[in-house]
Amino acid sequence: MTRYVSVTLEKRAVRCLAKLLDEEAPRTAQAVWDALPLGGQVYHGKYARNEIYALLPLFAQQDPGLENTTITPIPGDLCWFSFSSDQLGNPAYGYAEGQGAADQSRVVDLAVFYGRNNLLINGDQGWVPGNVWGSIVEGLDELAAACQDIWMGGATGETLSFARAEAPAR
Repeated sequence: MTRYVSVTLEKRAVRCLAKLLDEEAPRTAQAVWDALPLGGQVYHGKYARNEIYALLPLFAQQDPGLENTTITPIPGDLCWFSFSSDQLGNPAYGYAEGQGAADQSRVVDLAVFYGRNNLLINGDQGWVPGNVWGSIVEGLDELAAACQDIWMGGATGETLSFARAEAPAR
């Protein structure tokens, strides 16, 4: 049975629906599912291009490790990245103290890709493969417009949240 999650930008009141990729990324999909609902301050990607994400303390009993990885996510991909605070501690990344990155020993980055031509490379670390654990099936166009507004208008006060959802009506 296919499982679904909602992906919401709370302040902008934009919601889309994604299916979990249980067959392709079973450990990651299960780790996210078990922890839902999740959410945090949204950020817009600096390096990857068309990406928004939230940084969260490690919420799984065990990090799922690499599975169903990509360095070229496509529109609608939901990705998991796991970092140490040292990996995100560079002041050039712009995270203020208390914003989650430098205050945790392990940080989970739950990312949403909304456009094409993404490349997961970081000037400090090189390639950064992400686990693709979900795929947006409804509402991507509205989300992409809201993500462009975050890029141009700012992310301050915006929350990216993930929650369990019902299957789409057919």
